[in-house]
Amino acid sequence: MKDTVFIDACFGKKTSYTPVWLMRQAGRYLPEYMKVRERAGDFLSLCKNPALAAEVTLQPVDILGVDAAILFSDILVVPLEMGMQLKFVAGEGPLFPRPILSRGDLDKLVVEEAAEKLSYVYDTIKLIKEKLPSDKALIGFCGAPWTLATYMIEGSGSKTYSKVKKLLYTDPAFLHAILRKVTDVLKLYMEAQIKSGADAVQIFDSWASALEEEAFFEFSWSYMKELSAYLKGKYPHVPIIVFPKGISGYLDKIDGEFDVFGVDWSTPLELAKEKLGSRYVLQGNMEPTRLYSQKAIDEGVRHIAGVMENERHIFNLGHGILPDVPVANAKYFIALVHEITKR
Repeated sequence: MKDTVFIDACFGKKTSYTPVWLMRQAGRYLPEYMKVRERAGDFLSLCKNPALAAEVTLQPVDILGVDAAILFSDILVVPLEMGMQLKFVAGEGPLFPRPILSRGDLDKLVVEEAAEKLSYVYDTIKLIKEKLPSDKALIGFCGAPWTLATYMIEGSGSKTYSKVKKLLYTDPAFLHAILRKVTDVLKLYMEAQIKSGADAVQIFDSWASALEEEAFFEFSWSYMKELSAYLKGKYPHVPIIVFPKGISGYLDKIDGEFDVFGVDWSTPLELAKEKLGSRYVLQGNMEPTRLYSQKAIDEGVRHIAGVMENERHIFNLGHGILPDVPVANAKYFIALVHEITKR
């Protein structure tokens, strides 16, 4: 196990400063990333090319000085390798032309074979670990079962989630069957990431806020808990980070076998500290658009550092960095966190 400031912080150990990384830190705001993406031809080809995916994973470590690299991939490679057709349409985002409509559609999707076909992700991790500095950690990741199932049923991104929520209330058993199959794949997928060299893993539930409280705990959180408990039981030395976005009203009932709770920008950090800070390390939660202004960065970092002073914390944004953020501002954010939290 790597002895890094990031891993130590994940386990709540005292560190010489608060580590920091950015969600989507390997991405379009970096000119170096865009050059590699052009070489790859398209986004999915980049995800499937271990050499190029490793290269863009390492870019933010070299350019920004973040304390952890996060694997460059996409959450939707999982349903892709389960047997669904996936397209990335310019200006529209990901698209599943034939979403899940019936139990017959679900029966066609594979579990063990899907995990095996994701070997390009594991190869990427191995390449990254060969080149990653010894004082930096590598974070693997996956989408949460609810978020993946939502894409698989809706066929694309959604503002209303009407198809998946209609299924939730009219045929909950079918939705649970989809979530079960996805969870079974994710267990194998995340285990393979860890075996390939991931030092920590994060589970993203980007669409958790689509659900009212009872539905969230039944259809989203229960599966995230199961996945994290499975990984924690087999790999206790690997930190598990969960990030259910937009559920500030449900924090009282959050529990599970994980180490770090990612706080999105819409959740007051003071509230997360009150409800969860005694049980979990908190990660986050600066509003991503603050990175457009160094004055706003200053204000945000100082506020978060003040709230979390002498508490267990990892700095991050409260969601992904945006494509038009100036690189100079991202560098400023990382350097400022290191400077202000130095102990």
